[in-house]
Amino acid sequence: MPVGPARMPLLDHLSELRRRLTIIVMCVLVTALVIYMASPALIQILIDPIRQFMPDGGKLYVTTALGGFTLRFKVSAFFAVIVCCPIIIFQVLGFFMPALKPSEQRWVAPTVAALVFLFFFGMLFCYFIILQATFGWMLEQTADFAAVFANAEDYINIITLLELGFGAAFELPLIIFYLLVFHLVPYKTMREQWRFIYVGMLAASAVVTPDASPITMFLMFAAVIVLYEASLFVARRVLIARDGKESLKWTRDEYQEHKFNEE
Repeated sequence: MPVGPARMPLLDHLSELRRRLTIIVMCVLVTALVIYMASPALIQILIDPIRQFMPDGGKLYVTTALGGFTLRFKVSAFFAVIVCCPIIIFQVLGFFMPALKPSEQRWVAPTVAALVFLFFFGMLFCYFIILQATFGWMLEQTADFAAVFANAEDYINIITLLELGFGAAFELPLIIFYLLVFHLVPYKTMREQWRFIYVGMLAASAVVTPDASPITMFLMFAAVIVLYEASLFVARRVLIARDGKESLKWTRDEYQEHKFNEE
């Protein structure tokens, strides 16, 4: 009898992991090299939402000889990760695919689509709403006692970290949805422990945001709470439609016992 992919030896798993990581790295590297030529225009796009708060009409300054090259390559890599996001997610999920049951594998395509959508949605939310509020508050703190020097690396680092942070944070609904739908955490428990979860999300928002601005932290916290409640709402409807209202308090063992009795 042939051995299934889920029972591959450890070396085969490592080889598969190396193959998929190589694909990801090469895709990002090649894309970054292509994007490098357009990086000056992309830098202007990145700072466009905060240009009104910057000195000298939004002019950036580089303080080292290699600063321009380093910054351009960093921005190219940032946009390469965005462009290659579907490939990265597909390769990661593809590595775990053999370990999934056939009934679980049908969730892979919708999961990839949802992950990509939520990641881009989070980045757009950051670009059009968060950046202005964050930089407006931060630069206002300096206006009364000093002139702001628009260091290019500092500005771009904060912008890209905020974009990636919000893109990652907006994946929360999918994580919550799968925890509930597969009964890894009972819906009833997550609903009843909302106070502790909210405090944890507030602490996570403070840690994840790359600046010291309370504006950024509370805006991320507010966005995450809305996404969390939306994921609970959707998961509740799915659970009731699939397994009945009793399933809202099932543990993983109770869910598996229910599935076994159905079969």
